[in-house]
Amino acid sequence: MAWNEPGGGGNNNQQDPWSGGDRRGGNGGGNKNQGGGPPDIDEVIRKLRNKLNGLLGRRQLRSVNNGDDDKGSNQGGGRSALLLPIIVLIVGVVVWAGSGFHLIDQSERGVVFRFGKYTNTIGPGLHWNPPLIDRVESVNVTRIRSASQTDSMLTRDENIVRVSISSQYVVSDPHAFLVNVRGPEMTLQNAMDSALRQEVGNMDLQQILTTGREELAGDIYDRLASYLEAYGTGIRLQTVNMESTAPPDQVQDAFDDVIRAREEQQRTINRANAYRDAILPEAEGQRQRMIEEAQGYKAAVVADAQGDANRFISLLGEYEKAPGVTRQRLYLDTMTEIFSKTPKALVDLGEGNNAVTVLPLNQMGRSDNSGNRNSDSSQSNDAEARQLEQLSQQVVEHMKSNQKQNNGRSSLREGR
Repeated sequence: MAWNEPGGGGNNNQQDPWSGGDRRGGNGGGNKNQGGGPPDIDEVIRKLRNKLNGLLGRRQLRSVNNGDDDKGSNQGGGRSALLLPIIVLIVGVVVWAGSGFHLIDQSERGVVFRFGKYTNTIGPGLHWNPPLIDRVESVNVTRIRSASQTDSMLTRDENIVRVSISSQYVVSDPHAFLVNVRGPEMTLQNAMDSALRQEVGNMDLQQILTTGREELAGDIYDRLASYLEAYGTGIRLQTVNMESTAPPDQVQDAFDDVIRAREEQQRTINRANAYRDAILPEAEGQRQRMIEEAQGYKAAVVADAQGDANRFISLLGEYEKAPGVTRQRLYLDTMTEIFSKTPKALVDLGEGNNAVTVLPLNQMGRSDNSGNRNSDSSQSNDAEARQLEQLSQQVVEHMKSNQKQNNGRSSLREGR
C-alpha cells in the first residue's frame, strides 16, 4: 500500500512526510491530513470519478477502510478505466459531426468529392457533409474574371505587329472548371494566344492598325469561345477587347507618317463629299427647272399648233361659205402683217382713186432727224410725242402735194 493511501495503519501514517508525525492513531479511517499538508491525490481522483459516475447515472464510489471495500474499489476503478475512452470517443464524434457543417455563399456553388470522386454540385445555403469522407470546394460563379495577352506576331502580308487584348469571363460549370482541365486559367491563356495568332495571321497589317480592329476582336471572340467549349473548361466568355495594335518600335515613326497622310487623305475626301453634298441639290434643282421649262414649252407649242389647226378648220368652213370675202380678208391680214415690219406706209387716197401711195418714212425720219443727231439721247416722252406729231403733219402735207402733181398720171400701184 502507498504511503499516502487512505485507510492504512497508524505506522504507515507516521511515515507520511507531510503529516509531521502528529497523526492520531485512533483515527485510522481518516482521509485528511492533520498537519495541514496537501490533499490526498487518490482521494481527489476518487471524487472526480464519483462525479462522472453520477453524471452517467451510476452509483458513486464510497470510501471504506477494510479489505472488502478495497476490493470493490478496485472493481470500480476497472469500470472507470473504460469510461474515459468512451467519453473521448463521444466528444470526438460530436466534434467530427460538427465540423461537417459548412455554408455556401449565394454567389458560389459547392462541388462535392467523396473519397476523391465527384458526387454532386450543391447550391447556396447550409449543408452537411461527413468530414474526411467528403471534400467540398466552393467556386464563385458570378465574379467576372479577366485575362490579358500581349505579344508580337506576323500578319498575312508578313509584317510584324504588336497586339494587346483582354478578355472577361465567368465560370458557368463549376464541376468542369475543377475537373475537366488542369489549370483552367492557364488553358484560357494558351487558347487566347492561339486564337490571337490565328486571326492576326489572316489579316493585313494596314487593316489591323486602322479599320479592322473591331473585326479582329470579333473573330478572336468567336474562335476563343469555340476553343473553350471544345476543351470543356466550364468557362463562359463574356467579351474580348482589343486594347492596342501597334507596329514595332523601330518603324513607329514611319507608320506615324503613314497614318498622318491617311488622315489628311480622309479629310480631303470629307471636304470633297461636303462640296458634293452642297452642289448636288442645286444642280438637281436646275435640272428639274429645265425639265419643267421644256415641258411647259412643249405644252405651249402643242397648244399653239392645236389652236392653229382649229383656226384653220374654222377658216376652211368660212371659206367654203364665202370664198371671195375670205380671200380678200386673208390678203389684207397678210399684207398688214408684212408691212407692219417695214419702215414704209401705204395710204389709200379714197374710193375713187385706186392709187396707193408709198411713203418712205425711213428716209423722212433720217432727213428730219439729221440735225438732231447730236442732241441729248435722254429726251422726255413729251418731246418724242411732239416729234411724232410733226412727222405726221409732214406726211399729210407730202401726200397732198403728191396728189396734185400726179393728177392725170398713172399712180404707182403695188399689188393687191
